[in-house]
Amino acid sequence: MTPGERDRFDALVERVIECQPPPIRRLLESVSVVVLDRPTPDLLAGLDDADAREDPDSICGLHSGHAITERSVDQSGDLPSQIHLFRNGIVDLAGGWEGSDAEERIADEIRITLLHELGHEMGLDEDDLYNLGYD
Repeated sequence: MTPGERDRFDALVERVIECQPPPIRRLLESVSVVVLDRPTPDLLAGLDDADAREDPDSICGLHSGHAITERSVDQSGDLPSQIHLFRNGIVDLAGGWEGSDAEERIADEIRITLLHELGHEMGLDEDDLYNLGYD
């Protein structure tokens, strides 16, 4: 990904967050959103999905940390939750930067991925998110 594409992507992330309804924006204030080209080796090591570990550029997002529904005082020393968005996976899933509707397609995938990972922060599992259309 070129520096210019990174800048375009990051501007789309900001736009997607700004366009969320106030309750969603308030939820996002309690969790860091980290944007990377692809998952780091440490993030990959924590994944249960062997296919994803073998093709890290296919991963669009990842929630790390404990969901709100699972937190306790015993975890007070743990790092806060984070939502990771991965540029390469999202852009690839959206069909790339080509075409007049590229930014719209990529922004839509950013929105879906962001809400999917926020769902994990709220305690939803993959089946819950699939049923809500955020798979």
